[in-house]
Amino acid sequence: MPIVPDTNLLRSPAQVRNIIRQGGWDQPTAGLAPGFAQANLVILPKVLALDFFLFCQRNPKPCPLLDVTDPGNAIPARIAVDADIRTDIPRYRVYRRGELIDEPQDIIKYWDDTMVAFLLGCSFSFEQPMLEAGIPIRHIEQGCNVPMFITNQQCEPAGDFSGPMVVSMRPIAQNQLVDAVKITSRFPGVHGAPVHIGDPAVLGISDLQKPDFGDPVPFKPGEIPVFWACGVTPQAVAMQVKPELIITHAPGFMFVSDLEQNKLAVI
Repeated sequence: MPIVPDTNLLRSPAQVRNIIRQGGWDQPTAGLAPGFAQANLVILPKVLALDFFLFCQRNPKPCPLLDVTDPGNAIPARIAVDADIRTDIPRYRVYRRGELIDEPQDIIKYWDDTMVAFLLGCSFSFEQPMLEAGIPIRHIEQGCNVPMFITNQQCEPAGDFSGPMVVSMRPIAQNQLVDAVKITSRFPGVHGAPVHIGDPAVLGISDLQKPDFGDPVPFKPGEIPVFWACGVTPQAVAMQVKPELIITHAPGFMFVSDLEQNKLAVI
């Protein structure tokens, strides 16, 4: 039976992963294990892994690499030595030829010894420093998922992979914009500085209340939309490129690592 999470346990990455593994957490992971980096997930057959690795290298803003596993190895040992990438995310997505076919709580039945897992930095990781600086995070306040949008900005292609960049959006007060940019710029390993501030139409976004992934959030007077590159980009790419099989996290349902976020800071 699923266990009921204790608030104190949700501060430890290992305990968070254990709770998820037992089916005790099926919600977005924003705010869990503060101080530790969270990661997006992309799993591909080995035959596509080199092309995707190159795609990440050419598009470091939406796809900052934290770890890559050996084929068939389900342990992302560089960022969590006791983890199992097949079970330790609250919700996965399975795409075949660009179509979403399943959204399971584990992917054991899809796993085989050809699979390579890519762990990409997640912007949830820089939210704690923003909160500590007094910058509100609306989706955490609202208890919902961060809004994410497919943009008109194209990623640099690599092999079979090409497609649009996805962004996450957070309303930020005008008098806190400089601090938000400074804080997030220190964390390029989890998307870094915003890619756009202000008019969403520049990114091809017509309605901030209709995100492509996640949930809409309200704005308060004096707030401006701020957009960060997002690790859901590979899912938009998958829907366009239509590989035979790609497995990802469900947007907002991340892998919680043992990597301390302060070790990702570069300034």
